[in-house]
Amino acid sequence: MIVSPCISICKSDPKTGYCYGCGRSNEEKKIWKHEETSDQWKKDNIETIKKRLTVWQLKNFEESYTYKIKNGISLLKKSKK
Repeated sequence: MIVSPCISICKSDPKTGYCYGCGRSNEEKKIWKHEETSDQWKKDNIETIKKRLTVWQLKNFEESYTYKIKNGISLLKKSKK
């Protein structure tokens, strides 16, 4: 199973439409939720979104996403507990 790249920073850039936190479009977010979406599509999508993120966004995304994979919760949600 591929963990969703959502890192709980759900705010879209009005110009690009991409989420500031995970770099996905609204359409990509919907595709992630479909049962029939393949793990390969998800892996490819993660690589695509990493290319969209600026240097500081990518650093924050990778830190939070790695934490989420290991602990089951994003850093933002952890800090709100």
